[in-house]
Amino acid sequence: MTLIKSISGIRGTIGGNPGEALTPLDIVKFTYAYCEKMKERRPKTDGERYKVVVGKDARLSGDMVEQLVCGTLVSCGVDVVKAGFASTPTTEMAVVFEEADGGIILTASHNPKQWNALKLLDEKGEFLNAEDGAAILECAEQENFTFADVDSLGDIEERDFTDEHLDAVLALPAVDVEAVRNAHFKVALDAVNSVGGIIMPRLLERLGVECICVNCEPTGQFAHNPEPLPANLVELSEAVLANGADLGISVDPDVDRLALICENGKPFGEEYTLVSVADYLLSRVYDEALATGKSMEELAAPYVMTTSSNLSSSRALRDVTEQYGGEYFAAAVGEVNVTTKMKACGAIIGGEGNGGVIYPALHYGRDAMVGVALFLTNLAYKKIKVSELLATYPQYVIAKNKIELSDSALIDRILDEIKTVYASEDINTIDGVKISFEDRKEWVHLRRSNTEPIIRIYAEASTKEAADALAQQIIDIANTILSSRA
Repeated sequence: MTLIKSISGIRGTIGGNPGEALTPLDIVKFTYAYCEKMKERRPKTDGERYKVVVGKDARLSGDMVEQLVCGTLVSCGVDVVKAGFASTPTTEMAVVFEEADGGIILTASHNPKQWNALKLLDEKGEFLNAEDGAAILECAEQENFTFADVDSLGDIEERDFTDEHLDAVLALPAVDVEAVRNAHFKVALDAVNSVGGIIMPRLLERLGVECICVNCEPTGQFAHNPEPLPANLVELSEAVLANGADLGISVDPDVDRLALICENGKPFGEEYTLVSVADYLLSRVYDEALATGKSMEELAAPYVMTTSSNLSSSRALRDVTEQYGGEYFAAAVGEVNVTTKMKACGAIIGGEGNGGVIYPALHYGRDAMVGVALFLTNLAYKKIKVSELLATYPQYVIAKNKIELSDSALIDRILDEIKTVYASEDINTIDGVKISFEDRKEWVHLRRSNTEPIIRIYAEASTKEAADALAQQIIDIANTILSSRA
């Protein structure tokens, strides 16, 4: 059994011993700590009530975890708005709709069905920063808990925020509902038997898109590994081909990641979800500037022609951004790090190479619904096939490897040696070590695991062979260090 505590929440497998898995005791302690720190962060006068939104994906353990979380919130004197089955972005937006003090999302994202998690939001519907997350972890370890008396208990109400979320997506100026309707798209959708099977068909219906549903019953019995990677989307690819669909859409259990399948049944590539959406938004501003004579700065306002993604995401986003005269900014891995960087640089779009699209005109959170709406708008305008759209972007391949160590103390030694070996290259150390080889548009990124003595290695190049070779160079250096130590 596994329990992982981090600044972004608590995640673990269901069943087992307290402190070793996600047990009822751990859930109560962690929810209590969240309440305590929320009250410290947002002090109120006597009589003012606290309110927290709780949403969940369709996991088998969802009802049990929801009851524990909501009961603990009520016992802390906090009013609860139960969003029920709700995507992660829906719950994030519900916090804003409700003017709540925070939110808790019950989902383990792409992890298998035995996992669940509590993901914690602030009053903006965004993930907590590192300082607030650390304070909750510390508070949860205490032994003294004080709960509200009977006259101060919180209340519970239930609300479905699905349509309110979709209303906001479809109202965006960059989403052209009429153009998508007139394109008469047909898509196949794989929602891995979770909440994507509820919200995504509603979105597609409102866009006038014919939807062939694959694994869209929110039973929590995941039909395949829920991470939306090509190896797990064979059934979706077959559905695209069998039905003559224009594309396939795959989402993870909490619908914050989006992966696409081309009309020929081949993967669009989750790295290119963000790239394609960014291309559309940047070109939209660029083309209007050419047509009207207005400046791109004026047309992009209140944002600027910048983009951001984490260090392990494809260089293709940078290439596309610079093509339109914009500037790209890299962030440390982690959604909160990306959104922080996006706010700092005023990015018009950002996200993560795992299919996570963050469009600040809607909200600062990964959102597959807005990703689909923007992608289909772009496709409707261009009037080309999805495979043809993919061919217009710089083509890169990412190789993913790891070095397993017997002693975590060796990690720093290896990272320091790598920096020395490649000192003449462009090195970024905001999150591990990333070396960029600008002359050949390749990079390699080394990150330590937060839970195991492992160094993760991501390498990108124009071909798989070149990416594998670059990763192997790093592995060979690490092996040399380990051999010399032996």
